Amino acid sequence: MSLQRRSLLQSSAAAGLLGLAGCASRAVPSRAQVVVIGGGYGGATAARYVRLFSNHKIDVVLIEPDAAFVSCPMSNLVLGGSWQMADITTPYDALRRRHGITVVRDRASAIDTARKTVTLAGGAAIAYDKLVVSPGVEFIYGAIEGLPAAHAAGQILHAWKAGPETAALRRQLQAMPEGGVYAITIPEAPYRCPPGPYERACQVAWYFKQAKPRSKVLILDANPDVTSKAALFKAAWAGPYRGMVEYRPQYNTTAVDARAGLIKFEVQDDVRADVINVLPPMRAGAIAVQAGLNNQANRHWCGVNYQTFESTAAKDVFVLGDSIQIAPLMPKSGHMANSQAKVAAAAIVAQLAGWPVNPAPLLTNTCYSFVDDRRAVHVASVHAYNAAEQTYLSVPGSGGLSERPTEREGAYAFSWARNIWADTLA
Repeated sequence: MSLQRRSLLQSSAAAGLLGLAGCASRAVPSRAQVVVIGGGYGGATAARYVRLFSNHKIDVVLIEPDAAFVSCPMSNLVLGGSWQMADITTPYDALRRRHGITVVRDRASAIDTARKTVTLAGGAAIAYDKLVVSPGVEFIYGAIEGLPAAHAAGQILHAWKAGPETAALRRQLQAMPEGGVYAITIPEAPYRCPPGPYERACQVAWYFKQAKPRSKVLILDANPDVTSKAALFKAAWAGPYRGMVEYRPQYNTTAVDARAGLIKFEVQDDVRADVINVLPPMRAGAIAVQAGLNNQANRHWCGVNYQTFESTAAKDVFVLGDSIQIAPLMPKSGHMANSQAKVAAAAIVAQLAGWPVNPAPLLTNTCYSFVDDRRAVHVASVHAYNAAEQTYLSVPGSGGLSERPTEREGAYAFSWARNIWADTLA
């Protein structure tokens, strides 16, 4: 069916959706051409670009339980104290007002890929022609003994989804006594990044340097070495944070004791800390698991056709962002989710219109990390779809890595954040 024909047939439904655009709606439509689950870098961008690429002719419903978007990139600056939560928070108003997207503030509780419906926690169901699933990650608390109870009690936090836990971890750092120890544990890769664990260590160290100069930062990493920007981070830890930051590789966390302030490992002796920041192992978001989209890597991640990001487990379902099985050298980053979303949005519009899908999409990524409140470093890359290998390969000579932290890089990072937030939500 042509895009024009589909648009005419659903004009009344689209008009109804536009009428609800002024606020998050409890009047949930029973049908939409495109339903998007998750209002992060992947989902919000996909919703916006389906509307843009179709000249606002395809109706889109975005399902998102949170009242506003809170950015994981830049959230470590809140822990360091140079930014506030308001600086990383953006409402969804522009998606409704400017683009006519119906934003339903609810949680998707079930997907029926056979009937092509999404059921909400509130009980309503929405039928779709195309579905975008971008739910982020689910934290496997049970992989670490003692963590489920300690996290539920607010004693040991991850703050790996920016929001209330970010503010709570900041308060823990402020309450920590001078001369205390902050410990961050890092799971085996792949994991969502940003927030970046090594940037976080720098931000906490920067805060300690200003407010608690006798305090320590301990990085307990399950991986054999720093997984990104290793030389740059190690230079910071050996330079401005010398004697304050200690990095220990191959420390795989197995248990925590919140009352005693202890972290336990597979091999090494227990470690005691005043503030324990545990990053649990991660897998695809819960709704992707419920729908059976997690068909890769021992059912941790979702397989996709990289040309379009359509699921390899279900037709007309597209999976984006942190939940997917990544291609070689592809990070689980906000920038990458934003880039994937545009490829998927273009493919969805093309499929609904009966047009050919782009045979050679490109993805870009840039990850900035701050070593203090103003100086930053970056790594960048370009990934081209290779039809023969049916995956993305890094483009030789593209991207690059910073030579050293600079304030100029910090200014670029601030601009990058403002620009990608606008690209996702404006």
